[in-house]
Amino acid sequence: MARPRKFEKIAVANRGEVAVRIVRACQELGIETVLLHSTVDAQTLAYRIADETVCIGEAASSSSYLNIDATVNGAKSAGADAIHPGFGFLSENADFAQKVADAGMVFIGPTPANIRLFGDKISAKEHVDKVGGRTIPGYQGSDQSIERLKKECERIGYPVICKAAAGGGGRGLKVIKNPFEAEELILSAQREGQSAFGSSVVFLEKYLDRAKHIEVQVFGDASGRVHSLFERECSVQRRHQKIIEESLSPSLDEDLRAQISSTARELAEKAGYRNAGTVEFLLQDDQFYFMEMNTRLQVEHPVTELVMGVDLVKAQILTAQGQPLGWSQDFKPHGHAIECRLYAEDPYQNGIPSTGQILAAQWPQGAGRRFEVGFEPGDEVTSFYDSMIAKVIVWDETRIRAIQKMKRTLSETIVFGVRTNIPLLQQILSHEDFVTGKMTTRFFETHFKSGLKAPEFSASEQKMIQTLNMQLADGGQGPLGGGFQADNNPWAHTWSRT
Repeated sequence: MARPRKFEKIAVANRGEVAVRIVRACQELGIETVLLHSTVDAQTLAYRIADETVCIGEAASSSSYLNIDATVNGAKSAGADAIHPGFGFLSENADFAQKVADAGMVFIGPTPANIRLFGDKISAKEHVDKVGGRTIPGYQGSDQSIERLKKECERIGYPVICKAAAGGGGRGLKVIKNPFEAEELILSAQREGQSAFGSSVVFLEKYLDRAKHIEVQVFGDASGRVHSLFERECSVQRRHQKIIEESLSPSLDEDLRAQISSTARELAEKAGYRNAGTVEFLLQDDQFYFMEMNTRLQVEHPVTELVMGVDLVKAQILTAQGQPLGWSQDFKPHGHAIECRLYAEDPYQNGIPSTGQILAAQWPQGAGRRFEVGFEPGDEVTSFYDSMIAKVIVWDETRIRAIQKMKRTLSETIVFGVRTNIPLLQQILSHEDFVTGKMTTRFFETHFKSGLKAPEFSASEQKMIQTLNMQLADGGQGPLGGGFQADNNPWAHTWSRT
């Protein structure tokens, strides 16, 4: 067990809504924060609420949020005791975690050994095999020649999925449907892996075409005990990026839930895992297969927090300090939670990112509603980073009521100045396959591959749009007390008519 200590100051090495989330948790624990930010993230919400700020580089991630030396030196210069990496960027970089420790600070997350074991998809699968878990049939050998990989595709049987061994977040991942496209897609996956993660090593798996994405939240506390906080379902994805997550999964009965939770906990226990982590599985025909383990906080952690009654970010900090959590040994989930990722994008043009200044925003508060927001009116959404600007999370006693609450909450949510994916989220939440819990990882490409059809405006709406555009042309004042772009009218905009 780690020797208990108290952090006076934590450096937050991230941006957007997760940086805000971490700063708020530190404030509640009486710990000062220093935000390590890029040049374009000055004057954002996280920048405004942190106790201190240190600019660590230019807008490009490689110059700032992915720059290990700049991040460590920035935290050190501010006198930070620890660094919280959030998710993405350097959160799963073992070399970064080690450099933080070498600089005399604490990395708030798993150990470098934990990150190395599970960060390499091949060593992770070998660990699962040793523990006795079930992995997807495939190939993860050292022979990375194109000819060998093509032969293994034939042996496994098409379709085959090719993944960058050091990858994540859908990067370096290709679905090979037939032998004619195998060489091209394998080479593409290798190039993406080299570019994004510094390694061209790939592995192959049988592609499960009717699978559900189920993940289990695990947590290793300071005493060495590993907790399972049950599962989340994340099957609604676009290009391997999650859009809607929920807990618990509507796809598991109690027996299967116990099996998958126990397997996840055992995998973490046998690795001596510490802090927050997520074991991800694919579920098909009542059989679950290990996919990967993410050695960090997940974007979708709030749904687990609402169902389990815990604060995972505070738990991360307390564990890093070597302090007990005071958690019950017998966790029992309660109710149902759903999270929608709110992206700045055009849902009528297949998700093209939307950039610009946020002119106004309305987050309709209410019982069982939670908003994690990284931007305020006046802030600018740029093209440099992921286009997620907020997360909308709801909780209710049952899944159906949670779906209804989410639809109502989204209908009352307004973001003006950039387009968002709210209309798309509303249609997904209303789709029969989602409502009945039958959706698989192919749900989006089956039903929403081309995005949404642009809405048709009534005569009265057209007239109002025309009037507003005339006011703009005349230099007049829009409904927000200032000029606005013609394509930012509320009906063509991303908050939907109800």
